[in-house]
Amino acid sequence: MSCSVHAQLPTGRPVNVVVNGVAIARDEIVREMQHHPAGKPIAAWQQAARALVIRELLMQEARRLAIEPQPLTEDGRRETDEEAIMRGLVDREVVVPQADDETCRRYYQRHQAQFRSPDIYEAAHILFAARPADKDAYAAARAEAEGVLAALIERPESFATMAEAYSACSSAAHGGNLGQIVTGQTTPEFEQALVALAPGALCAEPVATRYGFHIIRLDRKHDGQLLPYELVASRIADYLNESVRRRADAQYIARLVSAAKIEGIDLADADAHRVH
Repeated sequence: MSCSVHAQLPTGRPVNVVVNGVAIARDEIVREMQHHPAGKPIAAWQQAARALVIRELLMQEARRLAIEPQPLTEDGRRETDEEAIMRGLVDREVVVPQADDETCRRYYQRHQAQFRSPDIYEAAHILFAARPADKDAYAAARAEAEGVLAALIERPESFATMAEAYSACSSAAHGGNLGQIVTGQTTPEFEQALVALAPGALCAEPVATRYGFHIIRLDRKHDGQLLPYELVASRIADYLNESVRRRADAQYIARLVSAAKIEGIDLADADAHRVH
């Protein structure tokens, strides 16, 4: 059976969404919209309609193949019969090869950056607090930071004293010491400046962030280590198997769509071809 797809939008007049002669009620689409948040109502409506069309296609195929529900219970929640039927259909019809050890090792070798422990930085800073929206205070903080940085370049051993005297951060009580820092724990601007420093060095100029201006000193850097393959093998296998499963599910649904007569919604884009 050829696919007849007509893109229509829920404007002033009702839109009839029909899957192989079976109509999906407009009220049902409206209720489904709560599960598909989007920037505009039309986008949520389209996503909801697509999800219901795919569900209807799966249920029609399951009835054709006489798939019986065998609900599973996970984390205290039991599948509905409909969920069990759709899962049973996909499990039966979609054959997914499992990633073998050779495939996993090849992925590990090609993506080693993903399997490194994070670099650890031991650093200290002096914060001159000011919000960018307050232009006068921000300019004053910059000027003060530049003056203190110039003094520190002349006498770097006075960093702790300067931090105690000037820093608006609670770390001032500890000479500006921030302890150990890993990626993602500071603002992007602070992190970019920190990563660029050599151990023992001060930043060349105050670093601006949404909190104000920072004088940063990197004390030590501990390079991350590549995790052994054996430690991440199961994680790699899970990722590869899930990726293959998603592609196979999408291809199966695409076949169902291509053989169906669908009216009222366009399923031509790839995002529609998913099991929801």
